[in-house]
Amino acid sequence: MNFETDEAKKRRPSLIKLPSARALLVQAIAFALTCALDRLLLQPLWGGAEIHKLMFVQGGIAALLSYAAGLERWWWPIQFFFPVAIVVMQKVNLPSGVYLFAFLVCLAVYWTTFQTRVPFFPTRPSTWNAVLPLLPEGRGLRFIDLGSGFGGLVLHVAKCRPDCSVMGIEIAPLPWIVSAIRAVFCRADARFIRGDYSALDLSKFDVVFAYLSPAAMPSLWEKARAEMRPGSLFLSYEFLVPGHEPTIVSLPDANRASLYGWSM
Repeated sequence: MNFETDEAKKRRPSLIKLPSARALLVQAIAFALTCALDRLLLQPLWGGAEIHKLMFVQGGIAALLSYAAGLERWWWPIQFFFPVAIVVMQKVNLPSGVYLFAFLVCLAVYWTTFQTRVPFFPTRPSTWNAVLPLLPEGRGLRFIDLGSGFGGLVLHVAKCRPDCSVMGIEIAPLPWIVSAIRAVFCRADARFIRGDYSALDLSKFDVVFAYLSPAAMPSLWEKARAEMRPGSLFLSYEFLVPGHEPTIVSLPDANRASLYGWSM
């Protein structure tokens, strides 16, 4: 079965529109401003500042510029602590292989987060159990988890609803590999594919589940409205669709996020 749309390969945004590119530019500007501040003001007055103090200055400038540049809130603390973390790592003086290993692991898990603006958000077992009662009865139900991570929800649905056709799609290589291996060892009738959910044809599915990010919801909703068939169900954990009231609201855990649903 072909799950790709005719417009699977969409035009990539320009480099400057990528949040990661803007964050890097902000750090470069903050570094230049910090150097200028130290040279023109701090050195004439007090003979300059120590490096660890300047890193806090650069972090503060970077956080303010991130706000001005329209970066999401979660970028602000990252921008503030980034130069501080560099100084700390230099003081610790760990072997370079440790940093390379950590970088490769992060790259494998948070693959293309810089472009999709969808961080890794694992779902909890309570959310899996909240999804099950919302699935329509009947054999042949087709269910997909967009951004399936390590495959917990997909494997749970496959176990509890063996009459369903269950699939997960994940763009990050490490979670995808782990989920595929788990499916083999669990002997679950579930399929995991690696790719971008924007390349899928959502009309092939009866229930579409997503746990992504606020930044992804408007475009995903437009895709769901355009492709999902009447009578199908769109589920989103924690994140609402701006301007569209859900027809289903479920609270898997007290004092935690809700599970929302829209009948298409």
